[in-house]
Amino acid sequence: MLTIDRLDHFVLTVASIERTCAFYEKIMGMEVETFGEGRKALRFGSQKINLHEVGREFEPKSQNPTAGSGDFCLITKMSIQQVEEHLKHCEVDIESGPVARTGALGSITSVYFRDPDNNLVEVSTYD
Repeated sequence: MLTIDRLDHFVLTVASIERTCAFYEKIMGMEVETFGEGRKALRFGSQKINLHEVGREFEPKSQNPTAGSGDFCLITKMSIQQVEEHLKHCEVDIESGPVARTGALGSITSVYFRDPDNNLVEVSTYD
């Protein structure tokens, strides 16, 4: 039987790689990485988000790559209050939260907001 250990990377299809990189670097503290033949990724911890630009996707790709269809949760060691303060300082609107949720390892507290493509980003801390 196949067993999975962890997530390595996932792909976001975006309208503008430049705008997406600027947002995630400034707001989320991610490192922009160039790899392969000029491809871009957002590195954080031991994971990354590879980026595809609409109409210029790399093969293989999802069946229907669309900007704004992402919905994912990222974990931080910061307090949820620090996350809220940082987002407000960066003029990012919090769509929901803080709210109690259940993460992969137990109870989390989350805030939700949108990136430049309207992907739903959930940032959470374990309780």
